[in-house]
Amino acid sequence: MYTPILATLGYILSPDGKQVLMIHRNKRKDDQHLGKYNGLGGKMEPGEDIFTCLMREIKEEAQITCEECELRGTINWTGFGPDGEDWFGFIYLIRSFTGTPSRGNEEGDLSWVDVDKIMGLPMWEGDRYFLPLVFDDDPRVFHGYMPYDNARPLSWSYERR
Repeated sequence: MYTPILATLGYILSPDGKQVLMIHRNKRKDDQHLGKYNGLGGKMEPGEDIFTCLMREIKEEAQITCEECELRGTINWTGFGPDGEDWFGFIYLIRSFTGTPSRGNEEGDLSWVDVDKIMGLPMWEGDRYFLPLVFDDDPRVFHGYMPYDNARPLSWSYERR
């Protein structure tokens, strides 16, 4: 039986659209993401829909409220978790928000990064495959599959619909 962990991952654009808010996971020594940059988000809780999860996670992590959110894609990450758990992620681009982002949280520091420099950051190897799809001009949603083994992607495939 397939029972993945459902999660959101949001990439928040600056008002001019040239930067993205990223978290540098540098606070918890036991964090499987330690040292990596990532978008904001997390696990869906019982009783939530996926959009409510996105809104809650970004409010918790950055103290802002998402306004204009666009589903850019979904990814099935089999074997991604530290104990081989399967994850299914909903990837959003947040084009506007209210509030002032906090400087960080218990997981790491938040910082604005130029969108055209994002690929130079330390991140999950697999993020390099799907991030161009998050920021491109193709309006179609992508649906990807990226199996992991030992914290490394084995392959990447996707379709746009």
